[in-house]
Amino acid sequence: MLRVRLLLLLMLLPLSAYADGAIDQSPKESAPTAAADDLVHVNLGDSTVELAGPWKFHVGDNPAWAEPDFDDSGWEDMDLTPGSRGQARGWTARGHAGYSGYAWYRLQVNVDGAQRSLALKMPNDFDDAYQVFVNGSRIGEFGKFSGRHVTAYSSLPTAFRLPKGLRDGKLTIAIRMWMDSATPFNSADAGGLHEPPQLGYAADISDQVQLGWDAVGHYVGSGFLEMLILVLALIIALSLFWLDREEKAYLWLALVCEATMLSVVVALLINFTTWISQTEYVILTDVIATPLRIGLWVLFWGYWFRLERIDLLHRVVWTLVAILAIGTAMLRAPLYQAYVPVRTSLYLEPFLLGVKLAFGILLLLVAYRGFRRNRGEGAMVGVAVLLAVIANYRSELHVIHVPTTFKIVGFAIHLGSLSSMLSLLIITVMLLRRFVASQRAKEVWKLEIEQARHVQQVLIPNELPELDDMHIESEYRPMREVGGDFFQILPKGKDGSSLVVFGDVTGKGLQAGMLVALIVGAIRSTAQHDTSPQSILEALNDQLCERESSTATCMVLRFGEDGAVELANAGQLPPYLNGVELQIEGALPMGILTGMDFPVTSFKLEPGDSLIIMSDGVAEAQNEKGELFGFARIEEMLRGPATTDDIATAAQTFGQTDDILVLRLERIASRTNVHVQPQEAYS
Repeated sequence: MLRVRLLLLLMLLPLSAYADGAIDQSPKESAPTAAADDLVHVNLGDSTVELAGPWKFHVGDNPAWAEPDFDDSGWEDMDLTPGSRGQARGWTARGHAGYSGYAWYRLQVNVDGAQRSLALKMPNDFDDAYQVFVNGSRIGEFGKFSGRHVTAYSSLPTAFRLPKGLRDGKLTIAIRMWMDSATPFNSADAGGLHEPPQLGYAADISDQVQLGWDAVGHYVGSGFLEMLILVLALIIALSLFWLDREEKAYLWLALVCEATMLSVVVALLINFTTWISQTEYVILTDVIATPLRIGLWVLFWGYWFRLERIDLLHRVVWTLVAILAIGTAMLRAPLYQAYVPVRTSLYLEPFLLGVKLAFGILLLLVAYRGFRRNRGEGAMVGVAVLLAVIANYRSELHVIHVPTTFKIVGFAIHLGSLSSMLSLLIITVMLLRRFVASQRAKEVWKLEIEQARHVQQVLIPNELPELDDMHIESEYRPMREVGGDFFQILPKGKDGSSLVVFGDVTGKGLQAGMLVALIVGAIRSTAQHDTSPQSILEALNDQLCERESSTATCMVLRFGEDGAVELANAGQLPPYLNGVELQIEGALPMGILTGMDFPVTSFKLEPGDSLIIMSDGVAEAQNEKGELFGFARIEEMLRGPATTDDIATAAQTFGQTDDILVLRLERIASRTNVHVQPQEAYS
């Protein structure tokens, strides 16, 4: 059972045999049904009196034992005077080892000199629930007694007023106790009352109860401060994760805070209310919150250090969490003893201790690997990890006699709570530092992308040059800020021909955009001395092969003055001539093999003929059902008067998955100077 211990150390000790109140246990005239020595005389002045007894005690249960005329002379005596440890021994240490269930305490009291209403303050240390009877009438209970089932709660400062009219004279106080079957395994002297009740005037007893609540507040009040820090850390972690979804450590810290909050909230509730029973408390804290919190701490540090194989860490952690939770449940009520044999604890407890220590070793291993990868984390991270270990192993530290509770200005500060608060404060600072550094890196990255776009714009002419007898349209829809599709139009060279280069590099983003910039520069450089489409592809292929892991598809077309076209292809999709796919020989992309020969196809554009070239981003557009835009839709659109904008828009609306580039060249009968705003092949 969970008890709030040591509360009486912070309370004013009642005046008993000194001051105005006194207990006289000398032999008196015998009562009709009780032995002469069993009657305790109480003279009330302005004090409260401890009823240490000796009480009459008997195991078992019988409603008749509450009656004042019941003869308890054959019962054993039970003195409730606190011993050297500040508490009286329970019935398991007084000849009833292993016994659980119901037992009764009875005490005959003769009150003299009472002028006002009386009340009875119950002890704070007991096992596990009780009902109180005075002269056969029940005046109160702590716990929920319903039929054969009893629900026990953690002890709270409690007192009961005696019925009106009960002041002077003989009183029979009977206390019906109940102890859970699992409680004797948590304490060697469990069972019944561990402190004497107090009898006194109702106002004085009320003051004693208030002192008890003050003691509770001083003992567990630090939980409110811990709760405040947890809430602040949770808000910060969730806010940072909302701003930066790529940093998973923010989310896992939020989960750590929530699991810790569960333990703290439950601890506060059981110490101030009866909303949660002892069994529910054990399930929520020992079985659920503790294994979950330890596992989440390990995963948080795994994400913080950005370890590789985080999936393996997940499998190990959740396996250990499940083992620890199931094993702990087997050693707690309601399973223990009722369904799990007592002897099971002999090997299950050491095993679970080993599992919990395995968590600690795993956490230290994660921290070690993290420090090796991120040597710049600094001492702050090391302190936070150490504090997290202390917070999760507070009970084990107590076993090896490490002080785990300290007093600061009258409040009890628990080592585990203090470690948890300090670690969260340090980690919150670290999170903010990482977030600021991440935002700075993103700003630098955006600047680099913008600079890359400017570089590409310099390499691509702002205006398309005019070609004799040729009308040009283009439409480009980039997938990202910097794209991988490109085209170049080079007007008449020395031989009177014009060049059109159309292509797509592997990948997307900044790396692809920079590769495009390299290709465009190589195209312009090669075309100055050789306009052969095949020679241009061979030169580009050699440069890409030297770079390694850089590939691109490309098509080079040379237009003669008479409409003759020479086309060399390196893995690019065939163009459409007057809406019909042009039959060309396939070839591998550039950058795969050195010394490749690229096939060349020759044909002629007559006045009125149009040639449409498009990137694979059109055909590979994909909708939510996984269907591709496909070549059939392209051919259907080309049967009508589809513009480049119509084709690009249709593919983008269908479901864009790559850069989309469409280029249309139409030969006209006479020279027409057409000014077409270029479409940047990058984004």
